[in-house]
Amino acid sequence: MLEVLWRTTDTQDDTRYKVLFPITTPLMLQHPHVQENTVPEARVFSVLLGPLLHDVVLRNITFFTRVLTVEESNARGFTIQEHRYSNGTKSISVLVPFDNPEPLVTTYSLSLIFGFMILPEETPFAHPVELQESLQDVELPTITGTCDQNQFYINVKYGSQGNNVKAMVGLHHLTPEMADYQFQENSTHFSLVLPYTAKDTTFEMITSDSLRASVDFFLLHTSNDWVLADLFLSCNFPLTTTKCYPNGTMTATAVKVDSVTNIIPSRLTLKDQSCKPAFSDDRFAYFSFSVASCGTTRTFFDHYMLYENEITLPYNKRASPVGPQYRQTISCYYVVNETQTVGFSSKPTHYEPTAEIGSGQLTVQMRLAQDSLFELFYQAEDYPVVKYLRQPLYFEVELVESTDPNLELILASCWATLDEDRSSLPSWDIIVDRCENPDDSYVTIFHPVVSDARVLVPSHIKRFSMKMFTFTKDEAVLKDEIFVHCDAEICDSHSQAAGSCRGQCVQPAHQMNYGQDIKGVKRDSTNQQQISSGPIVLPFVQSSE
Repeated sequence: MLEVLWRTTDTQDDTRYKVLFPITTPLMLQHPHVQENTVPEARVFSVLLGPLLHDVVLRNITFFTRVLTVEESNARGFTIQEHRYSNGTKSISVLVPFDNPEPLVTTYSLSLIFGFMILPEETPFAHPVELQESLQDVELPTITGTCDQNQFYINVKYGSQGNNVKAMVGLHHLTPEMADYQFQENSTHFSLVLPYTAKDTTFEMITSDSLRASVDFFLLHTSNDWVLADLFLSCNFPLTTTKCYPNGTMTATAVKVDSVTNIIPSRLTLKDQSCKPAFSDDRFAYFSFSVASCGTTRTFFDHYMLYENEITLPYNKRASPVGPQYRQTISCYYVVNETQTVGFSSKPTHYEPTAEIGSGQLTVQMRLAQDSLFELFYQAEDYPVVKYLRQPLYFEVELVESTDPNLELILASCWATLDEDRSSLPSWDIIVDRCENPDDSYVTIFHPVVSDARVLVPSHIKRFSMKMFTFTKDEAVLKDEIFVHCDAEICDSHSQAAGSCRGQCVQPAHQMNYGQDIKGVKRDSTNQQQISSGPIVLPFVQSSE
């Protein structure tokens, strides 16, 4: 305020004139004090900002994602309050709930920028605040596992984050396509069952009567692949690797173990390197031979005799022959002092024995197994069988009512059609010329067959699996069911006809001279049979909008 005073000469009266001017003092830099009052267990950020002068008002708060006014912040569930003090100052308190938890110890952070304005000039200024709290609020999932004589059983209990995890079996992610793993899930747990022969298991060690197999199982966080839990499960499973038969036949199974990674089972041989596996895949090799062949040695003891052979991998001609990369000794013991009484009679004949052409009925059946163990099969009353898209189908084709070990069943070709008529169109090849269809993106898999209580002659059975599919045209499903048909050949392994019994999906071998004449009933070297499955239905799933 400016006051002007003057006095006139004549009257000596005083005249006063007051003029009011607004005066602004220079701003003094003074940062508000930030007091953080957050209690992590309450799961709410709490901050107090002040003191502020009476002419400062809060207009907005800048969060990480957007700018909100005071009214908008309160509407979103935040609590913003103004506190006034007796000295004319005030402070602002803000309460913001936690969200977006992370695995393990959870760290919550909050970035704020308070936008203030000084009245009445409406001069804006901002003040940033960074809040961060850690809270141990996560319960990790747990994994348990057991084994029986054939399978692994794995159970998972979800932690505090529910099913926000992804599982890995070995090196593969657990997906719905692994239907043969019997995956089951609810809101708190999930479980799966793996055969010990599954592709995701590892073979560690083999003995004469057991196989040690293991499986690695991991649970990973979905967003950053952190390992939340893991399980290494190793068990011994009964497996008879060598069998001895009264007729002098030996069978042996070789297994590729994890410690010998460069073994190819199909290249394994007996002592006589011309004796190769009767069947092999990427993990097993199956041998069947006479004790009088393939370099088998015989040793006599007091009351028994011992036949021995070895399964080995031939030397690499380019490497130094220090020793075989793989050796498995197989043995059979036969009692020599056992007495058996037999009776026979003879009748003299004036004619030389001659062979006559014989005839008989050979029966072949195809069955659909319920799983990869090939122990339970669908019966006639179970058809049509319902399978989901890309779910594995396990087929077994068997020569029944025959015990002749010289006969072998070969799948020459298999295909699928829409109708029961095996010659109907369209059709899709599954097995072509004894081998998998190379044009199929889901390759057919042949499964090994070994002797057990049900399987007396493994060469009489062939097993394969394929993925369930359906025929489409212009991206529309033509029909929701398929039929599978096969042409099977039954061949005589003693036949000298070239290539008549060269095995399932193998190249013709060098011609072998058996050096013996076969006397008795004559028969054709091959006999063809035609077989078909029942209908397999793809369920129709209606999409909801």
